[in-house]
Amino acid sequence: MPFDVSTLVNYVIENTDVLVTKSIFGARTSDLLRSEGTVMTGIKFAEQINQLDTDAIFQDGAGCTRTSSGTTRITQRKITVGNIAVVEDLCVKDLRSKYLSKVLAKGSQENEIPFEQDYTELKTKTIAKQLEVAIWQGDTTSGNANLSRFDGFIKLLDTAAASVNGNPTAITVATGITSANIKGIVDGMWQDLPADVLGQDDIRVFCGWDVFSVFIAAYRDQNLFNFAPTGSEVKMENGEVIIPGTNYKLTAVHGLDQTKRLFTARMSNLYGGTDLENEEEDFDLIPDQFKDYLRFKAAFKYGVQVAFPNEVVSFKLV
Repeated sequence: MPFDVSTLVNYVIENTDVLVTKSIFGARTSDLLRSEGTVMTGIKFAEQINQLDTDAIFQDGAGCTRTSSGTTRITQRKITVGNIAVVEDLCVKDLRSKYLSKVLAKGSQENEIPFEQDYTELKTKTIAKQLEVAIWQGDTTSGNANLSRFDGFIKLLDTAAASVNGNPTAITVATGITSANIKGIVDGMWQDLPADVLGQDDIRVFCGWDVFSVFIAAYRDQNLFNFAPTGSEVKMENGEVIIPGTNYKLTAVHGLDQTKRLFTARMSNLYGGTDLENEEEDFDLIPDQFKDYLRFKAAFKYGVQVAFPNEVVSFKLV
């Protein structure tokens, strides 16, 4: 007599040993700020970035008299950090009726998950992803949970209204950023820098990956191999190239994706602030003492600021 399996659902083999986590980009801008040494630590709420500027007025030095001239200015820009927390309660018992039940700890007191490393790695990468976007697009008045913790570079520069206009020809939203105009846009981003900033070795032009792709495609399609957009220390696949004919880097960051904004600045002009360096990478995953939950918590402070907005070139479609 054959088996009667009419009441059984078809079984699909599922891999209980490996949980594949999707690739998520990290907080690249935060890493760049840290590598350049412009992350200020120990900030509980706000702190001033102290700025020193002076001039030098030449005088006739032939005589023995002197006349004091010139001014040394001490100014400040305040960097304010936002208090950020990420919490999640995991009920491990929810896994009992799923395929993961085979790898749960024996007994009824389940207080750990079998894919803990995958979970924590994915969670921290997701935090880094949200932080990257907030560094550029943060707006405390946005009403968006992930963007309202601190003001990002875009709002800070737009509010200061002191940056150099990177769109002097008034390219419109209707025209957009295309392969026909992208080289001119990027060249303008460094050519429009104040003269005393030009030539510095820490200048970067920041853009979204969508704009970066248009730039690369424009050079490829025109077979401009004499100015192949690569450099000895940067790689196109990593989202960074040397702008042909310059020593300036075009850097793609996911925080500017879909914004159609570009910014040129010295890295020494951009600041990040936190209470504890690398604090955004710390977390707790512990069982609740009284309830059957596994509790995740990450807490950190972060904020950004621009020391001299008038030394930044800002591109925006009109």
